[in-house]
Formats: sequence, C-alpha cells, structure tokens
Amino acid sequence: MQFPESWLRAFCNPSLDTQALANTLTMAGLEVEELQPVAPPFSRIVVGEILSTEQHPNADRLRVCQVEAGQGAPLTIVCGAANARPGIRVPCALVGAALPPGADGKPFLIKVGKLRGVESHGMLCSARELGIGEGNEGLLELPADAPVGTDLRQYLRLDDTLFTLKLTPNLAHCLSLYGIARELSALTGAPLLTPALPQAAVAHEATLAVDIQASDLCGRFSGRVMRGVNPQVKTPAWMVERLERCGQRSVSPLVDISNYVMFEYGQPTHIFDLDKIHGGLQVRWAKEGESLKLLNGNTVALDAQVGVIADGQQVESLAGIMGGDATAVSDGTTNIYIEAAFWHPRAVAGRSRRFNFSTDAGHRFERGVDPGQTVAAIERITALVQQVCGGTAGPITDIAPNVPAAKPVTMRPARAAKVSGMPLSAQQCADALASLGLPVVTDAAGSLVVTPPSWRFDITIEEDLIEEIARIVGYENLPTTPPLGPITPHLQPEAKRGPFAVRRALAARGYQETINFSFVEESWERELAGNTDPIRLLNPIASQMSVMRSSLIGSLLQVLKFNLDRKLPRVRAFELGRVFLRDASVADSDTTVQGFDQPMRVAAAACGPADALQWGSAERAVDFYDLKGDVEALLAPRQPSFVAAEHPALHPGRCARVVLDGREIGFVGELHPRWRQAWGFAQAPVLFELDLAAVGQRVVPAPQGVAKHQDVERDIAIVVPEARDYAQIRAAALADSADGILRRVELFDVYRPKPAKDGTFPVGGLAQGEKSLALRLTLNGGDAALTEEQIEAAVQAVLARLAAETGARLRA
Repeated sequence: MQFPESWLRAFCNPSLDTQALANTLTMAGLEVEELQPVAPPFSRIVVGEILSTEQHPNADRLRVCQVEAGQGAPLTIVCGAANARPGIRVPCALVGAALPPGADGKPFLIKVGKLRGVESHGMLCSARELGIGEGNEGLLELPADAPVGTDLRQYLRLDDTLFTLKLTPNLAHCLSLYGIARELSALTGAPLLTPALPQAAVAHEATLAVDIQASDLCGRFSGRVMRGVNPQVKTPAWMVERLERCGQRSVSPLVDISNYVMFEYGQPTHIFDLDKIHGGLQVRWAKEGESLKLLNGNTVALDAQVGVIADGQQVESLAGIMGGDATAVSDGTTNIYIEAAFWHPRAVAGRSRRFNFSTDAGHRFERGVDPGQTVAAIERITALVQQVCGGTAGPITDIAPNVPAAKPVTMRPARAAKVSGMPLSAQQCADALASLGLPVVTDAAGSLVVTPPSWRFDITIEEDLIEEIARIVGYENLPTTPPLGPITPHLQPEAKRGPFAVRRALAARGYQETINFSFVEESWERELAGNTDPIRLLNPIASQMSVMRSSLIGSLLQVLKFNLDRKLPRVRAFELGRVFLRDASVADSDTTVQGFDQPMRVAAAACGPADALQWGSAERAVDFYDLKGDVEALLAPRQPSFVAAEHPALHPGRCARVVLDGREIGFVGELHPRWRQAWGFAQAPVLFELDLAAVGQRVVPAPQGVAKHQDVERDIAIVVPEARDYAQIRAAALADSADGILRRVELFDVYRPKPAKDGTFPVGGLAQGEKSLALRLTLNGGDAALTEEQIEAAVQAVLARLAAETGARLRA
C-alpha cells in the first residue's frame, strides 16, 4: 500500500522525523518497504505568470516572454514551449536555481544566458524537467489562483515522502490511512484525529429497493439515492494530488470520491447511475450462463460461485470486486445510488484470480472490511459529492442480515510473559490492548477478556492478543537473556547409524542420491506396489501427482528412465524417503497423523554394466546377485537371509524377501518383464527397497581374543531336492553350532547334472529334480585343540541335522 506521509500526519502527527516514523511502523509489523520523495531536489523555482509573449527575432520556434515572478520587475525569459501564452501561471526557475540532477548526477544550474542573441533571465519548466511528471509536451500549467512568487515546492507540497507498506494478510485493518494512523497513535501516544462525519440533510425520500438473497455472501448492505449531481466539474486538485500519490489516477469526480474514501477509511464503495438501474437491486450468487461487462471493458462468464449485484433485467456488478459497465456513471449522470456493503471474506477470496485481474476493493474485502462503517462511509461520500458535484441526498437504507458476531478472546498475562519473553504485568497488557482500541475486561481469575472490535478480523485466539501486546510494547524491548534450559548434544547411540551414514555407504558403492516428490501417479501405486487404495491428495499440484506413494520404486524407475533415455550407459541411483500407508493403529501425536503410518525407506536401482568400462574383465550386465551383495554390504556385519518371494513390481522368479533377525525388512529383485516392456527398458533394472529403521540398526563391535589354534575346514557334498534353497540348508547346519565348535558354513559349489541319452542320471547318484551342494564347514575349539574324533563327530552331527530337517544325504 502506498500513501503520502502528509496524509498520514493529517490523522496522527507524532514528533518523529520521516525515517523514525518508518522505523516505528516497521518494528510494529507494518513493514515499510520503500521511502520515496514526491519530487527530486530542486531550488529557487517559483510560481510565475506569463504577462506577454513575442516571437523571437532570430528563431521561429522560440518566444520571448515577459514573466512576473515576484522579483519586482518582470523577467525576460526565452521559451520554446508550444503552450507558452499570456495569462497562464507556470513554474519559473530563477537565475541561480538548481534543477533536478541529470544523467551525470549533477544538478542543472540556471544562469543568465543568450539564446540567438536575446538575453534570458531564467527558465520556464515542464513537469518532466522538474521530475514530478512524465509530461514533456509543454510547460506545467498551474491553477489560475496560484500565488505568483510562491516557492513551487511549498505551493505543490513537494516536500513530502511516499511510504510503501508491505502488509501481511492479517493486517486488513491497516489498508487505509485512518487504520495506519490508529496503529501509529497506539505506538507513539500521539493523539488520533477522528474527523466528525455529520449526517447529510435529507432533501427527498427517494430510496432503492434492495433484496439480499444470499446472506452468506453479503452481511450488510447500505445505500443512498442522490439527485441533481453535476459530474462534469473537475475533481479538486488536493484530492487528485492525494490519489495520485497513492498510485491511483484521477478518472472523474464521482469515481475519484469513491476511491478517496476507500484509501481514507478502508471501505470500498460503488456509485451507480440510478437512471440505468431497472427496478430494485438483488444481492445473490450468479447463475450459470450469466455474463457481465465490467468497467475495465472485459466481459466475464459467471457461475454459482461468484457473488453479484443484479437489477430486474441483468447483472450489474461483481460483488466486492468491480462494477459493471451498464450502470457506470458518466458525464451525463444526474442521479446516483451510493452503495457500501460488507461482503464476507470467503465469498470474495479468489474470485478476482479466476478472471485474471485484481482490484483494490477485492484485495480489501477478501481480507476483511469493517462491517460497522458502511453508513459512515456513505455519509463521508455524500459530504464530498455535495462539496464537489452538488446534489441532494435521500435517506440511507441499511440492511444487516448476517453481520459477524465478535467472540471474546481470553488472554492470561502470565502466558503473555512466557510466550513473548518479556516481563509483562497485567496492567501493561491491558494498557497495550486498550491503546489499540480493544475493549479489555478482567475476569475473576485475573485474565484479560477482549471482545474484538468490528474492524479486527485477525483476533481469534490468545496468541493473537499476545502478538498485539508485543508489537505495542516493542520488539526492541525484548530482553537479552541466555538460554535457561541445559544444552545437551543429542548423540546417536552406538548401536544406531543415521541417514547420513546410510547415504555414505551407498555412495561408496557407486550409487548417486536422488530426491523425488512424495506424490506420484496413481498407476504406479496400483501396478508397482499393488496398492489399490492409495492416499489421495485433496488438491494435487498436477493431475499425474494425485496420490501419496507407498513405495519408492516408481520414483527410482522414473529416474532410471530419464537418464537412460539420455544415453547414459550405466545408472545407479538411490533415495532415502518417506512412504505413506494406511494404518488404523497409529494414534495422533506431534510427529504422527492418526490412521496413517509414515515410515522411512531406503531404495536403490541399477541398470547397465555391472562395472565401469575396463580392460581387466569382460563386460556383463548388472544382475540380482550384484544388488544382493550391496544389500549384504549395507547391513554388514549383520547377516540377512534371502527368501524367494513375489512382488507386484518384480520378476516372479528373481525376487527375494530380505529377512533380518527373523523380521522381513524389504525385498530385492529384477523388474518384472511386463513393466520392463511398459517402461521401455532395453535391460531389466534390478532394485531393492528396505526399511530405513532396520538398516540403521547395527551391531556394536565387541573385542574377542585371538584364537590359539587354527581353524579346521572340512568340505562335504550333499544332495537335496531342487526346491530346497540354501538359506534352509545353512540354518539347519548352524543349529546348535555343533557343540560350539562349528563357526561358519559356506556354499562354494552347486552341481546340476545333465541326464544321459536314456534319461538316467548316472553321475553321483543324483536323480531327476535333485542338485548337489558343496559346503565348507569351519570349526575351531577356541583354547582347546580339536581332535580328529571331535571333528568327525561335528561333521556327522551336521549331516544328521541336514538329513532330518531338509532331507539331504551325503553325495556318493
């Protein structure tokens, strides 16, 4: 919001200079974004009157003017302006005057000079030459009653400053000069000038019928008929000046008066041409198919979400936003209807943006306008219309079907002191609130009860009042105190590692981190995660981002696709991110939302060669076992087991569940051929996804003594059914750890014989559907040396358990 300092000081004039005034407003939350002088510096420029003009004897485009400038005798000044003529009053720069600096930053000094042989004692100026306007087509013509010889800066009140405030949405009560002055009075203690608004004399009984059909749109509607106005007069210069310094150009007297009152008191109003209204007015929601030509020339299509003012034949105005062209005032207007209403903020908010424009009225109404000042605003407009355009006034009609009721807000002084950090007393709090015009009552418990006035839409909870107190007492008065609570470092337990350590571990294995949106395409959830009921977004930023993800797979596949499409031969990417699952057991807390689980996951995907291009080994594509090894390295020294499983996104024969300490923590596998074809991958990517909390757990290293004796190794070959997996074999072999001396079991060979021509399996006694596994058993007796009998007993114990639990037999 922009306004001149002089207008603000007309309501409240504290003993502060301009910069101090700006600092006071900024520290109170009314940020002064810019201070700009109304006019650049210049001196010795006065009001002059051209007495006569003669053609220059040596130049066709120059005139020799005799100018009265209050210097005793008239001055001879040579001027080339086309509008230089006798009788007009214009700015006159005297000899010794300094005009505003030019491009070189230096002021332009006026001296006695000769122009084509004629001596000139000064200069007549245009608005552009003075830096107070863009007009350069001629001299700046001043009013005929401008006093000759008066300093121009003083006459035009150019020693003024334009304030530009950057107001937050909760400061709707400061979108007017009076509202800002009210705040300034509370901050400085300077008196607030509240001009009297006398009621206009009622000269006739003409009224206009108004039917409010939507009380959820309009809470109060006030109006008055005026007859016999003259809109062809000029808007007073003082009003034009103030409007222009607020960034509002002058349009016509009636429009200027409406805008002036809006800037003055914050109440947008509208003036209709009464003779163009058919019947009475209806305040309602628009109907499908209706349209309206606005004052800006645009024609907009309306629907039931837009509020309007209509007459008996058509829509006449967009409620709270802009009037219509059909009932606009013009030079031929003689009878007018002045409207001032309270439109509910929710009924106006966002409507302007639907039509790709914004208005000062809409900006105010969607933040909240005082519903208690509609009648006062009409009285103010009536007085100005009669002062400028004449006319007679009728009675004010005032309908208030749904004015918001103020709800009392209770504030505890002790709470205010704790939240603000200031040692506030109850009296200080009460005085600060009272200075803002907020009525304060103390209840039996010593709390302060405030019923917000009609102009304060932002006071609804206790913290709102605490903020007001802090603003008035002054943020600069916050005491500087050291922290009262002990500061202790939050050290990570040794048995846990944080996400950063997991990131480093994956980066060390050649993966690059990627960060993706948590909302994804619904098809990803259905196809890749098997989630038919994903969590939907109420207001997605894009149609393809409509649900919350329950898996990181889709995001990683998109990253792979993006890079492979750009001809990267080898891509390895990972992500640490949150997924979102429905879970009725989750309760509401500071970190959780009832009914939704939000665990962290770590996932990775790889595609392309297993290693970068090199000479030492043949190139091969990354496969299931590469990522299985990465998972084992990520979880080391803990040893997970991998159990064959199925997953909607993965190949049914190349997918495994990752089980750690008896709990399933994720999966690893190759992308399903169906999705490989759908996504257009030349090679099947391999992926894993794990629970981050499980990955973050680790075994604390414990010291162990060096074994006194070397390990003893024995190799055995067993025959098992083809369906039997190694995880089951290993678990059975390690059960009871063979009386404590069996340390490790490792698989080092798998043999599947081919059948002979007659269909038999002559090698090793293997039958159809069997395989041979070669295991290495590592044994160590610790401090005691193992005897051959102990070693043989341990090996036989392993074979017995394998036979009992897995059906294995020793290969012949």
